[in-house]
Amino acid sequence: MAIMLSKLYTVARRILTVVGLMSMFAAELAHAETLNKGDYVVLLHGIGSDARFMRSMEKYLQANGFETINVDYPSRKYPIESLVELVQAHVKVHVTDPTKKVHFVGHSMGNLVIRGLIARYRPINLGRVVMLGPPNQGSEVADKLKNYWIYRRFFGPAGQQLTTDQEIVRQLLHHEIDYDIGVIAGSFTFDPISSNFILSGPNDGKVTVERTKLVGMKEHVVVRVSHTFMPWNKDVMKKTLNFLSTGHFSP
Repeated sequence: MAIMLSKLYTVARRILTVVGLMSMFAAELAHAETLNKGDYVVLLHGIGSDARFMRSMEKYLQANGFETINVDYPSRKYPIESLVELVQAHVKVHVTDPTKKVHFVGHSMGNLVIRGLIARYRPINLGRVVMLGPPNQGSEVADKLKNYWIYRRFFGPAGQQLTTDQEIVRQLLHHEIDYDIGVIAGSFTFDPISSNFILSGPNDGKVTVERTKLVGMKEHVVVRVSHTFMPWNKDVMKKTLNFLSTGHFSP
């Protein structure tokens, strides 16, 4: 009898634990939905990739109350100004509720497209922007490789606009930064050649920490992650959620 009662107690305790966890998860989800109000988040991948690279981030933000628009755009085929038009056409179709804010999360060159889009087609209900590894001041890697055939072939017209000499890009992207921008820079790399012989200072293998900065940004933080894997990093996702929800990377 004592053994049977002990087993029943153990089963009951496990059931209560599961119920408790489910209740806690439901409460957290309800809180997230209330906090974020189902606001839109437009996600833009970087050059040479596609929307799949942003899918982990997309699912994480969805689980925390946001409605996501993960845009798949031909990043290697056109210059940034043309990519802005393509992305705007996609966003215009999917942003249908004027009562919701429109936030943006970009990776790498996707952030330059975001800047161009806001400069040309700023949403009336613009929310916050989180930039992951943005080449806001260009990249010395692009400076070094821009004249090589294989680089031009793979990265296309937009690849030529990622250099540190960004006069044309500056004109395209210039606008007043009167909204919240948070920048996450990476400080880990798998590319010893770029990191040791091309890039100067802490970097993520493609962009230095210093060149991710943007005049007018609200917050800047450095995470030990490489450029490519930033959208999949748990710390990066958490900081992105915090900033979109509160305007700060730390809760």
